[in-house]
Amino acid sequence: MLELDAAGGRVLRFPAAWLRDNCPCADCRDPVTGQRLLDLAGIADPVIVGAEVTGKTGVVVTFGPDEHRSAFNRAWLDANAPDSEAPAPPRTEEAKTLWRGSELDRLPAADWAAFQADHAVRAGVLEAVLRYGVAVLRGVPAEPGMVLAVAETFGYVRETNYGRLFDVRVEPAPGNLAYTSREILPHTDNPYRDPVPTVQLLHCLRDAAGGGDTLLIDGFAAAAAFRAQAPTAFTVLTRTPWPFRYAHQDVDLRAEAPLIGLDPRGQIREVRFNSRSMEPLRGPADEVEAAYAAYLAWARLLRRPELATRLRLAPGDCLIFDNTRVLHARTAFSATGGRHLQGCYTDLDGLASTLAVLRRKAAP
Repeated sequence: MLELDAAGGRVLRFPAAWLRDNCPCADCRDPVTGQRLLDLAGIADPVIVGAEVTGKTGVVVTFGPDEHRSAFNRAWLDANAPDSEAPAPPRTEEAKTLWRGSELDRLPAADWAAFQADHAVRAGVLEAVLRYGVAVLRGVPAEPGMVLAVAETFGYVRETNYGRLFDVRVEPAPGNLAYTSREILPHTDNPYRDPVPTVQLLHCLRDAAGGGDTLLIDGFAAAAAFRAQAPTAFTVLTRTPWPFRYAHQDVDLRAEAPLIGLDPRGQIREVRFNSRSMEPLRGPADEVEAAYAAYLAWARLLRRPELATRLRLAPGDCLIFDNTRVLHARTAFSATGGRHLQGCYTDLDGLASTLAVLRRKAAP
């Protein structure tokens, strides 16, 4: 174990295997790709046989039994030390700004032309999707297919059985209740997929003559409130895999997952909720009874009006939101108004990658 003094009287500790695995030399890590060449499992267990400080910024460690020498930058060691406080995992509640209803009356928004031309504007929109779960672009040409152009500015379109894009409008023979003029309750999309698409875009081409308002709910904020109000029910939902299914013509999609997903440290990482596609839960009757009681309490909490922010998408508005966090709903509307949205799916990893590259380019 290597120990180094740090600011504030702290002592940073580095296990031998950790240091050997992170050796930056050209024999251990490809200098072009930055990818690791070393197969740590293929060598003898490393031990530290010597260490010396070189200049003001270097530390050289010698390992046994092979006498390999690794030169580390001290700033890199300070930033990545095992004992240092790691940033909150980016997909969990800790890295988010949670909100309820009126707290997000003004959605993070930007103009489409500025989003295209200005990297800082684009970075701000993508940051908003990661932090708040939602952002809207104004002035996207209300033309078919533009939703794909928006998605491709920061990610890779996830093609599904609905195609690369899908039309949300009244259909004469709908295969999904979304293709009617009915009210749609709060939900996340595609819970019957594994993995579920993590980002959804909805682009308004034509609004309804009456009704058709969009409601958004921060599922992480709702789940945190549910955890505080009903901890036992919360735990039941995090431990009960619920079956979901979508079957239509030549499609039969199924997946099982808890309605509230946690990371290994117990932090909220995902909500998956869609009453239209939930299948009957099976198991011991008393456990099913407890699961349904928890589900009903959770579903009723999600219907509380103070949790939702309401907006009316106008032609040219493109909504971008985290489908593992933000539930969306709509009010019923007049079927004669010709309401028409186009949507598509992409994923958070591509969005986060684009944001990281934009930040890297902006760094001095």
